[in-house]
Amino acid sequence: MSAGFKQPVSVLVLIHTPNKHVLLIERAAHPGFWQSVTGSREGEDSLLDTARREVEEETGIRAPTSAFQDWRISNHFEILEQWRHRYAPGVSHNTEHVFSLCVPEPIEVRLAPDEHRAQCWLPWQEAARKCFSWTNQDAILMLARQPALRSSLQ
Repeated sequence: MSAGFKQPVSVLVLIHTPNKHVLLIERAAHPGFWQSVTGSREGEDSLLDTARREVEEETGIRAPTSAFQDWRISNHFEILEQWRHRYAPGVSHNTEHVFSLCVPEPIEVRLAPDEHRAQCWLPWQEAARKCFSWTNQDAILMLARQPALRSSLQ
């Protein structure tokens, strides 16, 4: 990708507790758009490194890459018009890779104020309904079907 443009390869990271409460953050530039942590790959970074970096940048949570679960699921979708200017001309679709990070309990996070304006922890059912993105909703619904979970962080 040319300098200044985002790569059309990204991560979606569900941050959740063992009892499946999910962290959602509200986009600063689009009030009412709630989501999990997302972000584009930079340079030749691995997807796992992208997930770790985005979680730290957007929430302040520092976790080793070993704490992340790679779901080995990817979603291919059309980039919304309002975000296309961030990508090279002619780029219209993105491939998003799903990860999760299980934390022991809901924690206060440090949001990146230029990206997000609010946070909330919700039971998975409410979190799925609140997300604007179908891929985020689907990931939360998949999380709900997981057997008992343990925190990746101690």
